[in-house]
Amino acid sequence: MENSIAAPEREPEPAEQSAERPWRGEQKTARCLERAEPAVECDQAGVWHVRAFREARAILRSNAARQAGFKAEVLARLPRLMRLPLLFSDGQEHQQQRRQTARFFAPRVVSEQYRELMEVLSEQLIEKLRRRRKVDLSRLTLEMAVRVAAEVVGLTDSLLPGMARRLEAFFRYPIQHLSPDPRTWLNFLGLQWAVLRFYWLDVRPAIRVRRRQPRQDVISHLLAQGYSEREILTECVTYGAAGMITTREFIGVAAWHLLEQPVLRQRFLQAPAEERLALLEEVLRLEPVVGHLYRRTSQELILAGPAGEEQARIPAGALIDLHIYAINADERVVGAQPRRLCPGRTLHEERVAPSLMGFGDGVHRCPGAPIALQESDIFLRRLLALPGLRLERPPRLRWNELICGYELRDFMVSLDEEGGSSPPMEMESAATREP
Repeated sequence: MENSIAAPEREPEPAEQSAERPWRGEQKTARCLERAEPAVECDQAGVWHVRAFREARAILRSNAARQAGFKAEVLARLPRLMRLPLLFSDGQEHQQQRRQTARFFAPRVVSEQYRELMEVLSEQLIEKLRRRRKVDLSRLTLEMAVRVAAEVVGLTDSLLPGMARRLEAFFRYPIQHLSPDPRTWLNFLGLQWAVLRFYWLDVRPAIRVRRRQPRQDVISHLLAQGYSEREILTECVTYGAAGMITTREFIGVAAWHLLEQPVLRQRFLQAPAEERLALLEEVLRLEPVVGHLYRRTSQELILAGPAGEEQARIPAGALIDLHIYAINADERVVGAQPRRLCPGRTLHEERVAPSLMGFGDGVHRCPGAPIALQESDIFLRRLLALPGLRLERPPRLRWNELICGYELRDFMVSLDEEGGSSPPMEMESAATREP
């Protein structure tokens, strides 16, 4: 499921040089250099490849394209014994699920209900670094992402600690398709064991508690909607893979850029909330955690060109591969130097998020985007404010085939002897904290 990505090692840029350069960081995580043209093409296997932003947005917003990534089509071929998880459903069923769960992910709700938790967790994790002086940042970001998402979902009553490790286990057993190969069946059994452990130690205890006393979280909502324990387990696995794990990588890659660029790090620490969040979204545009999105057409789909002319006619039943690295580097939208980090970049398209397709688009756009941005901002402000914090070496890059994205591991950061002894950052009061 995973393999190494060869990434060039770079020394942190001297502050005086960084200050002179308008483009502050090179892309680090792309598996290969994605070509920009042709914007839309069909290969010999009948798969359509899309590398341009406007065409990709039209597909993701079309009723004629259905989810085909994250093993959605494997799940669709299985007997329909239960409701499809939110990530895999489409049409009216998906829209209804999104409306019902939107209240858990709205920006105002995220700020009001989860900000204090994020602040406390961040300080606890930063204190680990203060004590140990040297840590693997990828372990801290995993714990941060899992514990925040667990609160939103309702996975807060585990029988044993270590839910983060149990979620990581899902990615250790690659299954591309069932075959007679013994390794496939060993991986299948390993995955089933990982899911069972997650169910008995994390999901089932949470369900029992919420049957007695419902709370404002996703599991309580699913119980109220009559979901079975199997359906709730499937949703929890989905939230774990699609939310917790991807947020971990987002925080890590943002930290990597900011640690290598002292001027940008200082700018991030001093900037108001709106500018900080825009900077984080620019990082996600440059380094999308999910590198490919897939759709399959349910009917013929006609794409229009720049002047409104017919550009491509995609037949019903066709598989579409959306190349997110190339789409997010579309110069018609992002301008010059698309593969460099440029906070405050002017986008040449109306109503486009700074991350472009970093959180997806259309009905399957990531519902947890406000959570990911807020927790990344809170954690990174505390981390990067530590005196004497430095990057020991660039993290090791791996590729995860399930999410078609990178993983950062062995991300060692340390505190110089004279650094890290300052008192913890004071929490803002309810009256003064930023939105």
